[in-house]
Amino acid sequence: MVEVTARVTRVRVSPRKARLVVDMVRGRDVAEALGLLQFTPNKAALDVSRVIKSARASAENNHDIDPEDLYVKAIYADDGPTYKRFKPRARGRVNEILKRTCHVTVVLAEKEKGGSRGA
Repeated sequence: MVEVTARVTRVRVSPRKARLVVDMVRGRDVAEALGLLQFTPNKAALDVSRVIKSARASAENNHDIDPEDLYVKAIYADDGPTYKRFKPRARGRVNEILKRTCHVTVVLAEKEKGGSRGA
């Protein structure tokens, strides 16, 4: 069984918000996941759908797998680098603003042929 991996790094969405979107599509068929993400109003949904499409294209072009037979085996959003910005405040003080990023990784696998379960 072939697994195809795709990754996008330094996505300008906090990992916590990206995990909300990632949890929706874990374990689903690729077509179903992309349809779900198309109507999800989160900013992270666009980036997650792009990385799923990239993995699907890699499976189709590099491994000759039918895209209809793919499902999201694993998907996760890890912490990326945090960009630090500073905002001046009253009386010479400063507040630190953390701009968080994440890395989204997708693993697609082929659905098993045949419907026999158990043994």
